[in-house]
Amino acid sequence: MSVNRKWVSTVWSVRFPAARRAVALGAAASVVATVALASPAAAQPYEPIRGSGSTWSANALGTWIGDVSANGIRVNYEAVGSTRGRTMYAQRQTVFGVSEIPFQQGADDRGVIDDSGGRAFGYMPIVAGGTAFMYNVKVGGQPYRGLRLSTETVVKIFTGAITNWNDPQITRDNNGFALPARPIIPVVRSDGSGTTAQFTTFMDKRYPDLWRPFFGRSGLTSYYPNPGNKFIAQNGSDAVAGYVSANYGDGAIGYVEYSYAKNKRDWPVAKILNEAGYYTLPTDYNVAVALTKARIETQNHDPKVYLTQILDGVYTDRDPRTYPLSSYSYMIVPAQDDQQAPPDPPMTREQGRTLSAFAFYFLCEGQQKAGALGYSPLPLNLVQAGFDQVKRIPGHEERFLDPSRCNNPTFDPANPSRNVLAERAPNPPDCDATGKGPCREGGQAGPAGNNGGGGGGGGNGNRNNGNGANAPGANNPGTGGTSPGANGNTVPGAGGAVDPETGLPVGSSSDGAASGAAYGTATELAAFREDSSTSLFGGIAALELLVLLVLPALVARAIRRRRQS
Repeated sequence: MSVNRKWVSTVWSVRFPAARRAVALGAAASVVATVALASPAAAQPYEPIRGSGSTWSANALGTWIGDVSANGIRVNYEAVGSTRGRTMYAQRQTVFGVSEIPFQQGADDRGVIDDSGGRAFGYMPIVAGGTAFMYNVKVGGQPYRGLRLSTETVVKIFTGAITNWNDPQITRDNNGFALPARPIIPVVRSDGSGTTAQFTTFMDKRYPDLWRPFFGRSGLTSYYPNPGNKFIAQNGSDAVAGYVSANYGDGAIGYVEYSYAKNKRDWPVAKILNEAGYYTLPTDYNVAVALTKARIETQNHDPKVYLTQILDGVYTDRDPRTYPLSSYSYMIVPAQDDQQAPPDPPMTREQGRTLSAFAFYFLCEGQQKAGALGYSPLPLNLVQAGFDQVKRIPGHEERFLDPSRCNNPTFDPANPSRNVLAERAPNPPDCDATGKGPCREGGQAGPAGNNGGGGGGGGNGNRNNGNGANAPGANNPGTGGTSPGANGNTVPGAGGAVDPETGLPVGSSSDGAASGAAYGTATELAAFREDSSTSLFGGIAALELLVLLVLPALVARAIRRRRQS
């Protein structure tokens, strides 16, 4: 039994004059209190839970934690890095951990054992995203936008082979436009990081001749090597993003989850060259396309490998829309097949119920927010696999689960096996192809130093200016007009930078509000409503509210008439 609190609040704030708001507020509070007392959540409160780990996933987790708090679910999450999160889980300090890589089942590169310490566990996908490269390069005193880098250039920067922004290879990536002669300041993680592990896995797989001599051996690492302290090392993704975006960060480039750049008022990130010859951004669309080529282990149910990802096909995908450094993050949960056995400490069955309720939310409703936060929603197969893992948590809530009914942007209710987000992903503009462009953004000075403004707005976009014809909605703003670019090439102008995810001007959101961090925003959660009772009790609440509002006015009017007579 529940009530749509958002609906009650809206009725109070919109439909009634200020003179009646005090009465309406009391009535609304009465309705909410009456229904809440009878709800299961009130009868059986959720036990608070604690988790720790990934900073890569922290922005999504922070928003989801704020969401579920409205339903009495209290989650404390510490973004201490993936390595520390795995260790705290193994040492039984937390109920769950979050990591971009699984336990290594042996000694890590520091010689420290990285396994679960004998504690039961399973991996559950929580959110997908792209490892982005925030940079701070000023041209004419202003931050430059539109930087393009090949994956080889990126690897050479982070292994010390390219050290200046006017390096010929960077100039080639940008089709002849030379950046200022300024030292490059690579910013890396100082703590054990899943982001580092993902990035170094990519380098080891794709550029072993560059990575292995720098690292000293083959393989990935969670601790970025920093020989001679040539790089700036920061603890956590937020610190990396903070250094790069600071005034003193001119010349810096660092690797973070795309969400951190978006939270810094859409701080510029480099467009990365994919195997199809296009420079792309880590948008939710491009990540969704890339992950269609990920191989997910679902046949072997050994918890050491079940639901782990193999990204070789993502790195080499020749779809022009793909972002090559795409992946997803895991929640490490205390899953066990024998539901009669006592759960591993410190988790109790009551905390297992809390963890399952939290997981049911973010695997379904929470995925709606992924794109706006700088992530990409999980596809159907990972959501279904996630539900299977939740059912292995001791004390989990029993619910009827139909993933196709989730409002997930990747789902087509009529055909759940389709990945709608990937199908609708816009093609990159021609100016982002190798040997063309680079594209302009926001009327900024062209690469050749032309200070003229960009062209006007674009109307219906196409592949040559703005989002492609396959973009969701045919009327997304395009980028119209042209201005001279390097080597006499034509560079598309823009009547204002357009967010490729929403089709709206940068800094706007789909509801017209300015974009920004989304931590701790409590919302009404459809996942916690009983479908069969929502309309019934919503109607009862509305009727009670109406009676409480109308009856006093009728009584007052009757008294006045009696006095007058």
